[in-house]
Amino acid sequence: MQPRQTIAELFSTFVEFMDDHFHRWVSDRVLRQTMLNNLAEQPDASEIYWMLYWHQQWHQSKQRAEAHLCAYVQEPCYWVARRMGGEQTGVQYRVSDCFQLALAAFPKILTDYQPSQAASLKTYASLCFGNTIRDTLRQQREADQRTDWGLLRKLSQKQLVESLQMAGFSADAIAQARLAWTCFKTYCAPDKTPTTRRLPQPDWGEIAKLYNTQCSQKATPEELEARLKRCAKQARAYLYPAIASLNVSRENATGELQDDLPDETRATPFALLISQEELEERQSRWMQIQSVLTTALESLDPKIQQLLVLYCRDGLTQQQIAKQLEMKQYTVSRRLSSAKETLLLALARWSRDKLHISLTSPALKDMSVVLEEWLQIYYRNSDRELEKAPNDACI
Repeated sequence: MQPRQTIAELFSTFVEFMDDHFHRWVSDRVLRQTMLNNLAEQPDASEIYWMLYWHQQWHQSKQRAEAHLCAYVQEPCYWVARRMGGEQTGVQYRVSDCFQLALAAFPKILTDYQPSQAASLKTYASLCFGNTIRDTLRQQREADQRTDWGLLRKLSQKQLVESLQMAGFSADAIAQARLAWTCFKTYCAPDKTPTTRRLPQPDWGEIAKLYNTQCSQKATPEELEARLKRCAKQARAYLYPAIASLNVSRENATGELQDDLPDETRATPFALLISQEELEERQSRWMQIQSVLTTALESLDPKIQQLLVLYCRDGLTQQQIAKQLEMKQYTVSRRLSSAKETLLLALARWSRDKLHISLTSPALKDMSVVLEEWLQIYYRNSDRELEKAPNDACI
């Protein structure tokens, strides 16, 4: 992937795929013009400055601001998708599929992101993108491992009804399907079938008897089986829908979806001033956090530090580290977790004492994100990049 060179490109271009690989950056003409207009007023503003500005605009329900921020996180989204998708990873989703899955979660990421407490938007989004893809793959594996009958056994009535409504079933058809499903679940009671993932085909004769005692419109075992197969098909499509590319051609339309966004007012001097003040405060705080975590890291046992080097700098998996150091994998996992807990404790105490932050669960979650970002910068980047980290991080 060729990195983007200018601020305008960072906030107005999007990844285009070809054969499931990065092909080129595609510029959105409206977003680009908006950035050029703003840059004419603030030519020396940094990347993080504009990220903060558009995030502030997004909080004011500016639709275009979300498009600018979506463009901004294209690189981290692509690299996460490439790491987790494609044939080389052994999953059925292509890199482009994973990329789109991750971006679909971006509105929620913006909602949860807190610039005053969390790490940079790119780092925070990377972690969230990875979790989104991982959860989707896990759910898909779960769906693939289940037979139709195992899926119906796990399904709730609300999910069944919603899946049939989405498929356009009539009210009468939904009522009949719901009754058939209820009889099916009654027959496949938990005490009779403790394992439901690979639930075998049930005795449709017994289910038909139960169904016909409750419905005036009698049904044969074959009819009930076919009816519930259709239910399973619709439920699977509803719970795990297929992915359609956002970049496919649209009939009688040109360009990308962002072209249809309405025009909005450009940056006000007051908003720009606030963003600049917030940037300076975050830069100072980031330098203090570096000092706190560096001191805590240097106090760790040298053997623990070696594990962090192998894991964070060299990118080895826990299994690879265990093999190289001739120890059990669970020992590596436990020691890495202990090291991160020690660093997180140091950061939490500093935040409580210096920033007067209450150590609530959300606050500790945000601090964990900051810690992960700092570890990446400390072990993988050069000293020069570590010094300029405030331009890439919001603390």
